[in-house]
Amino acid sequence: MDFRALPSGPITLSNVTVPAHLLDQTGDLVRTDLHIADGVITDQPGQSIDMGRAMVLPCFTDMHTHLDKGHIWPRASNPDGSFMGALTTVRADHANWSAQDLRPRIEFALKSAYAHGTRAIRTHLDSIPPQPQITWPLFAELRDEWRGRIDLQGVCLIGCDSFSEDGDFRVTADLVAEHGGVLGMVTYPVPDLKDRLLGFFRLAEARNLHADFHVDETMDPTSETLRLIAETVLETGFAAPVTVGHCCSLSTQDEARALDTLDLVAKAGINVVSLPMCNLYLQDRGHGTPRGRGVTLVHEMRDRGIPVSFASDNTRDPFYAYGDLDMLEVMRQATRIAHLDHSRTDWVDAFIAMPTDTCGFTKQTFAKGDPADLVIFKAREWTELFARPQSDRIVLRAGAQIDRTLPDYSELDHLWGSL
Repeated sequence: MDFRALPSGPITLSNVTVPAHLLDQTGDLVRTDLHIADGVITDQPGQSIDMGRAMVLPCFTDMHTHLDKGHIWPRASNPDGSFMGALTTVRADHANWSAQDLRPRIEFALKSAYAHGTRAIRTHLDSIPPQPQITWPLFAELRDEWRGRIDLQGVCLIGCDSFSEDGDFRVTADLVAEHGGVLGMVTYPVPDLKDRLLGFFRLAEARNLHADFHVDETMDPTSETLRLIAETVLETGFAAPVTVGHCCSLSTQDEARALDTLDLVAKAGINVVSLPMCNLYLQDRGHGTPRGRGVTLVHEMRDRGIPVSFASDNTRDPFYAYGDLDMLEVMRQATRIAHLDHSRTDWVDAFIAMPTDTCGFTKQTFAKGDPADLVIFKAREWTELFARPQSDRIVLRAGAQIDRTLPDYSELDHLWGSL
């Protein structure tokens, strides 16, 4: 097979490998044919191309990113690799976050994600005043400009200690609602967190907004804000979708306590997104060789029917020095870090269907009539897929092969001045 180009017009990708789960079949990987015409999946054969068992997946959804922080590392590196080092460095860099600074960095990230095969992104946007009035209008412009290439969804981000139901956050909540976003907050143990959560849910419910929290991003086993969120959702009957990210402290808690918390999370219908690359970078740092991975209890969550997704999180900023918004890299690293291999055969859902459903993006499957938004890899088995970066992958959008040229880092040099 010539992996450099596919013909236009109705085609049949014959002899491809796909996860059986995505075809509603049992087992792991199966071989099949995919028919494409007029930009969609069809049941009518076209010009047949033998793909040599190449693996095909639907395009990815990356449901937890920080596009506004992305690529500031050259001017705002983490001094010691710690969580507090990241937090203080980003807060200091906020002074640079004009629309003229944000736009090229966000566009650089979007161009990278698009080239790698991502079709939808949810991003958290730092929203401590006066930043919301700068970031959210620009985000709305970019969402319109990128429509049809990457669907974008924004989430406001503040620390729970900055929350006030009658203060600045009410204005931010109105701004989020105006731009069709999601209400978000970072939770950590503060004495009145329950009252803050109740106020947060009242603001979200009044505006018909979904909720998305950064939760227990620490290895401290006493941090149990996830448990309080689940209890509050059950107590209030908050009906809109709730997502929690990170949940690292579950991995260090007494097992019985952690699993009891997960029972509450399942009962409350909460969605979870795990961020293994960033958590591996930040957690358990500073004491010699790290002992903990920082990844949350994803297997135990799935065993309870809790929807679990994986995502990129930060990219070349103080919270994570690396990354390129490549969901295959996330998939490969999550498999290694969280031991997704040798378990269930439907983990692929956590990178495609689960995040799509959680965020409410348009579904992407292999069903007749679905857009032919596909990523084709020159790999025939999972071990081949995860062994290499798959830099020669093909990305189809509406059945047409896209230009996968990645942006050059020099495009951002003008932001760093004389650094």
